[in-house]
Amino acid sequence: MRFEGILKSWNEDKGFGFLTPAQGGQDIFVHISALPKGTKMPTVGQAFTFEIELKPEGKKRAVKVAFAVRGAPPARLNARAPRRRNPITAVAGMLVVAVIAALIYGKFNGRGHPASPPTQQVPATEHAQPAQTAPQPATAHQSYRCDGRTHCSQMTSCAEAKFFLDNCPGVQMDGNGDGTPCERQWCSSIFSP
Repeated sequence: MRFEGILKSWNEDKGFGFLTPAQGGQDIFVHISALPKGTKMPTVGQAFTFEIELKPEGKKRAVKVAFAVRGAPPARLNARAPRRRNPITAVAGMLVVAVIAALIYGKFNGRGHPASPPTQQVPATEHAQPAQTAPQPATAHQSYRCDGRTHCSQMTSCAEAKFFLDNCPGVQMDGNGDGTPCERQWCSSIFSP
């Protein structure tokens, strides 16, 4: 079985060195006689392919060593070192995650339920009144329409709640069935007309 690795160290005087396997594990002894014939002295960081043989004393050595790719630049000595991330790429990735999280939060409103439908805007006549005064009863020029709202918390006045109770199907604003909607929120003695 052939392995790939790079030359970790080389002793020119003695003609041997050690290969670091790309798959990991211990360094493998390599002698100059295992290199292809006519090879000049190898350089540290050069990539090789090789087979492993056990020496009689049980130690491993590289045999049938060949250059990994002809003309390829030498591999880095520490081929397994983690690559540095580009900081711009990291920031861009975090921004994408933040945008996705914001979209999901907006859809579910942070409670695990879809957001409630938008409420009807307050008519201009009520908008101009100070917040301390009680809402006025609906006048002829105010127009309400059934828009899917069904609960008291979605209403803006007692008149609006009465309109929804009288004209819109499926509303849930008269808990005790007495015909007066939203008694706790809008149609109490303080807010009712």
